[in-house]
Amino acid sequence: MKSTILTLIALLVCSLTHAQSDAEVTKAVLAADSLFWQCYNTCNLSQIRPMLTDDVEFYHDKGGPTFGADAMMKSFTNGLCKPGNDFSLRREAVPGTVMAFPLRKNDTLYGAIIGGSHYFYILKNKNEYRDGLAKFTHLLLLQDGKWKMARILSFDHGPAPYENTRKTLELKKSELKAYAGKYQGPENALTITAEDGWLVLHTARAPMSLFPERQDVFFSKERDLTFTFTRDAQGKVTGMAVSEKGQEVEKLVKAP
Repeated sequence: MKSTILTLIALLVCSLTHAQSDAEVTKAVLAADSLFWQCYNTCNLSQIRPMLTDDVEFYHDKGGPTFGADAMMKSFTNGLCKPGNDFSLRREAVPGTVMAFPLRKNDTLYGAIIGGSHYFYILKNKNEYRDGLAKFTHLLLLQDGKWKMARILSFDHGPAPYENTRKTLELKKSELKAYAGKYQGPENALTITAEDGWLVLHTARAPMSLFPERQDVFFSKERDLTFTFTRDAQGKVTGMAVSEKGQEVEKLVKAP
């Protein structure tokens, strides 16, 4: 009986030690992953290269495979980090999704798997917007005491769900009536009606509710769209400009 209890205690101690070790490994792996993405976001290529194994493999569900560190660095140089690009890309992990799992052989640590979801943001003309959402799985190997990415899987790419953070300004229906009418642009003919607290934009597809953010500026809660109305010297609404993700896409003139 005594030997059984001692055996159980020994197993428990071993289990606790292993758990603490896993926690330490996870912390180190997450730190290495964070550093990699910091360099990715700033195109710090000289720091990225040492974080890759020579035979790294990268699999992308839209862009295909890339084999070897040299080929991967070339893709950075000629793509995302190409001098003269008029945009930049920023990656950000989705909070609460990233997890790491140590890998051992005969109790000897040799690597780790890390996975989760991440957003991609595009910065263009000083405007940044969330553009995509994807999943990732990375295999990291421990080589000479350093964590290096050996296999990179990036998949399930799609548009990022829009999250509205704008606040609604309260306007009376009598104030909203000033915006009602027909609008004509190079590509669209629209009709706007006033409701109790918001406007309704009528198109050939489906109506869209527009909410006031401030005087003469309205927004959609479903998409990153803003509508900025213009007035003449007498204060009469004469038209509007439509912007998507901070970029103007069309100007329309209000019918008299």
